Amino acid sequence: MSSVVIAYHSGYGHTRKLAESVHAGAASVSGTRALLLDVAAIDDSGWQALSDADAIVFGAPTYMGGASGPFKTFADASAKVWFTQGWKDKIAGGFTCSLSMSGDKYSTLMYFVTLSMQHGMVWVGTAMMPAAVPGAPEQQNRIGSSIGVMAQADNVPPEQSPPSGDLDTARAYGQRIAGFARARAR
Repeated sequence: MSSVVIAYHSGYGHTRKLAESVHAGAASVSGTRALLLDVAAIDDSGWQALSDADAIVFGAPTYMGGASGPFKTFADASAKVWFTQGWKDKIAGGFTCSLSMSGDKYSTLMYFVTLSMQHGMVWVGTAMMPAAVPGAPEQQNRIGSSIGVMAQADNVPPEQSPPSGDLDTARAYGQRIAGFARARAR
């Protein structure tokens, strides 16, 4: 059995919805155990789950052009793991959400890539073509990201946004990550 941990922070609930979709996608792959881990409340069992994981998917909202403060605190604390190369060769991926279509989400995903490379991890992108109708809320990969999942959430409760296309993109990405984790675990 392979293990995928979705290590995320969500400020208002929109990024949590994406995390839940990544989780659902990963959990749908036979032989995969998926775990949601809110890094704002990480404890020793959370760090152990990350240590035991075959894949870690990082997620945070994009605030002011970068990952949220609680996610950054978690990333900084992972320096203890870095020192022992505890995440070396694990599968890595990432997702982010912001209010606007751009919102500088690219810089957040690149931060996750850099964090993963610092840890010696192997990054997996979306492998998705951009949506046939860019920006259409029901389309997968409507924002056109290949690095990881980018979502846009309106300034409404998380029950109303992000739209179905973004959640479907996250679910498909979770399946992709789980496939790589399963291959790694063999």
